[in-house]
This record gives sequence, structure tokens and C-alpha cells, in this order.
Amino acid sequence: MPHISIDYSSNLEAEIDIPLLCDRLRRAAIETGAFPVAGVRVRAFAASHTSIADGNPDHGYIDISVRLRGGRDLPTRERATAHIFAAAEAFVAPVLARRSLALSLEMRDIDPVLSPKSGSIRDHLGKTDPQNTKRLT
Repeated sequence: MPHISIDYSSNLEAEIDIPLLCDRLRRAAIETGAFPVAGVRVRAFAASHTSIADGNPDHGYIDISVRLRGGRDLPTRERATAHIFAAAEAFVAPVLARRSLALSLEMRDIDPVLSPKSGSIRDHLGKTDPQNTKRLT
């Protein structure tokens, strides 16, 4: 892990490249050195119905949730949180400068005893290009 979920207001889709944001956060998580590459997953969900602050429909938000399998110490989690948030903040900086946008991130642990895992991603690592962006033939 981590599993990174981005919940955002759909009124941002015209201004923010959400697939590129997902990829930027994936790369930021890997850059921390705190997570195995095979465990990193990033996904985004648009909220088509929102009511924010004073109800102005121009307000937007991006809420990033980082779920981790327990076991990392607090300093490691703090560094990873800061690095991932900085990547998100830099990515959306142009939008933050010109419109109403709330950006937040929360990292939380998952109890490993209550979170069984199974998968074959590790068996297939290295079968993509060095940037892990496309399948090699």
C-alpha cells in the first residue's frame, strides 16, 4: 500500500487533468521510498452533487485519502504525507491561484490483521517501461 483515493467536485474537470493528477500522486508516493511500488494504487471519483461553504456552485474541492497498511512509524508517515501533499498542491497551484478550491489530504493506517491481501502485480513488475506508464510488447 498505499491506496490513494481522490474525491473531487466534478466542476474541476474542465480545469484539472485528473488522470494526470492520479499519475503525479502515484509517482510522489513512490518517491517517498516508504511504499513498495507494487502496492501503490491511485483512483479518483468525481462528486456530481456538492454543496460547499456558502453554497456558491463555483467552489471546488479535492480531498485526498491515503490508506496504509499499519506498521510505519510516525516520522515516515509525516514525511510521506508532506511529500504527497506538496505534489498535489504544486499540481493544482495554477487553479488555486484563480478560483475557489479547497485541497486536503488525510493519511490513515489500516489494521493489517483486518485487511487480507492477494494479488499478482508483483509477478508482473518490470514488464512495463521504466516510468511504469505503458505495457511493453
